Amino acid sequence: MTFRLRLLVVMLLVVVVSQLVTGGALLRAISQDALEKGNRDLGVGLRVLEQVLDERGRFLQGNVEILANDFGFKSAVATRDTGTLQSVLANHGDRAGADMVLLGDLDGTLLASSHHPQGTAMPFPTLWEQARETGAAVEVVIQEGKPYEFVLLPVRAPNLIGWVGMGFKIDQALASEIHALTRLDISFITHRNSSDGPGHRVSSREDLDAAALQRLTAELDSGRFLQTSAFTEDDRYLTRAQLLQSDAGNQTYAVVQASRSSLLGAYRDLQWQLGGVIAVILLLTAALAAWSARSMSRPLSVLADAARNIGRGQNLKSVDVTPHGEIGLLAGTLLSMQEDIRQREQSLLHQSRHDRLTGLPNRSSAQDDIEVLIRQQTRFSLLRMEILDFRRINDTFGYALGDRVLITLAQRLRDLPSPVRNAYRLGTDEFLLVVDVSACDDRWVESLLAGLSQPIDLNGSPIHPDLLVGEANYPDHGNDVNLLLRRADIALHAASARHQSHQRYLEGQDEEHLRQLTLIRDLQSAVTCDQLHMVYQPKIDARSGEVVEFEALMRWQHPSLGFIPPDEFITLAERSGNIRPLSRWMFNAVCSQLAAWQRQGQRLSVAINLSAADLGDADLVALLLNHLRHHGLQADQLALEITESAVMEDATLASHSLNRLRQAGLTISVDDFGTGYSSLAQLKRLPVGELKIDKSFILQLDSEDDDATIVRSTIEMGHSLGLRIVAEGVENAASAGLLKEYGCDFLQGYWIARPLPADSVIEWLGGNNPFPLSAIRHAK
Repeated sequence: MTFRLRLLVVMLLVVVVSQLVTGGALLRAISQDALEKGNRDLGVGLRVLEQVLDERGRFLQGNVEILANDFGFKSAVATRDTGTLQSVLANHGDRAGADMVLLGDLDGTLLASSHHPQGTAMPFPTLWEQARETGAAVEVVIQEGKPYEFVLLPVRAPNLIGWVGMGFKIDQALASEIHALTRLDISFITHRNSSDGPGHRVSSREDLDAAALQRLTAELDSGRFLQTSAFTEDDRYLTRAQLLQSDAGNQTYAVVQASRSSLLGAYRDLQWQLGGVIAVILLLTAALAAWSARSMSRPLSVLADAARNIGRGQNLKSVDVTPHGEIGLLAGTLLSMQEDIRQREQSLLHQSRHDRLTGLPNRSSAQDDIEVLIRQQTRFSLLRMEILDFRRINDTFGYALGDRVLITLAQRLRDLPSPVRNAYRLGTDEFLLVVDVSACDDRWVESLLAGLSQPIDLNGSPIHPDLLVGEANYPDHGNDVNLLLRRADIALHAASARHQSHQRYLEGQDEEHLRQLTLIRDLQSAVTCDQLHMVYQPKIDARSGEVVEFEALMRWQHPSLGFIPPDEFITLAERSGNIRPLSRWMFNAVCSQLAAWQRQGQRLSVAINLSAADLGDADLVALLLNHLRHHGLQADQLALEITESAVMEDATLASHSLNRLRQAGLTISVDDFGTGYSSLAQLKRLPVGELKIDKSFILQLDSEDDDATIVRSTIEMGHSLGLRIVAEGVENAASAGLLKEYGCDFLQGYWIARPLPADSVIEWLGGNNPFPLSAIRHAK
């Protein structure tokens, strides 16, 4: 429902409800007033009836007094001349218009009567008793079921000699007379107690049939109309009654009625008039409401359209509404909001396309700008830069000072002159330069890096940011922005791997990168698809030749790429965060194999290699102990080899983890010693029991004096610290002899044995434990 329609409906509802309430209250008041007027009219009608009956009673009484004072009549009464009395009564009654006359003696015996036999008792005992007591009586009496207004007076000559009376019948003429005077319907109803229905009735109502009379009589008997006015059962007449006569046999009522239609005639006329007025008001209101709704909703519609257009990004100069009042204020607010939105969108757009810290355009901006250059077929080069060892700067000086390095370097990049087109920040310590040359000259790059690597003062400490650069050229190295960025990244990684400051992308490096991505992806399925297996290389005692331990080495046979060297996939696993699943698979595989050999009667010990990620695993100790317990192994059957770089990556965490492992009874050895940044003093604080000299120092031990010096010194220093020394990479008897001479404890290498499949270990032990050292003696 639209706003205009809602407004129109609300206005109409308000008017309709108010008019209905007002009209209903007015009609109710008029109706009540009409009924109260009807009540008053009925009371007036009864009083008029009383006055008419009183007037007729006085008229009768006057005529009876004339008759009672007539001398001839008195003489006839005294002589009891019944013939004369009958004639006089009839003549006098005719002259008075009486409907009934009678004459009785002192004892109440009738001497003459127009309706009763001579010699019978007085017919109206109540009336006669009242006359005897008061000297005269005027009452309504019942004769043959019909009501009469009757007057009874004494006849004196001068003493009382009899009683004479006359009566008028209460008939239709009286009802018509009262109706003519009051405009009310009047009925005289005589009800016989011993009869089932009314004995007599006269009425000005033409519709008072037997059924209606029966209902009215029943209501009269209940006394309902005697105290107050009320409607009859059929709800057609407002009725008021007065009891005229009541004795043991009859009751006579005068019933005054006013029809509802006559009472409410004016009310109905007013009802129609009021309905017409309300209808006219509603029509006018509807027209006014429609006009008002349109005049009010049109500016709102204009404002709504304006808001919608603003939401769609249109720039409105004005809004077509009156500039005054609340509508004008709202229009101004919309225009102000439009400007605020525009400024906010510009700010958000700038933030979405620029780095917040340095203010340089970000990766998204770089991609868009490079796409424009590609569409324009402009030759250019991408120099992807990385700050060497930026994490060390953050760790040493803190992130705030690290941010200062980034900001300073970004400013230097921003200020670079042509041919540099633009500079971007791609990530934490990565930047990108777009250079307007097809290929960058090496000397120019060296000069660029020299300028960028100028010292940055950090609280008095000068920092020389070393930068690595990977270069990709358009169109030589691709015509797609993502391809160019990826190849620049490949060149950057090649520079890092080759310890060069600048490396241009070379054909074939992409395939190497894709191979790495494939291997990282397939590492997850290598565990579940049984592509991994373990081989075991023996470690012997340099003096006795006894096999003291095997080193477990992981191998991966890729289904499509074939054998993957462990140095390649282990490095990728550590870099991609997949090393923990491989390590957990290795724990289970090695422990299962130790249990299998033990069931064959060979209790062997195996050393496994742990990575830095394994040392950071809080569940490592519990996991290893659970495997040992599950397979029924002892802690001395499992040794742990940790690379020197892994130990030094987080020495505190490594020390905590290694202490827990050592307390659990596992032997700990530092592998590849001599290739990291540690010293024997640092290692002294760790729970290490063994050092493995890296094979790079052992392979040419018999021919390189420097290697011999390093190895001999390492062995002497390790022994002085209470550590056992293992030499790996022993590939000839001469090297083995020198190591034995230097006091090396254990030997390991191809000269002793290549890594063996698990099912070949028992067989090899059968012929080589202890290992024959005759070659060593021969070499010496």
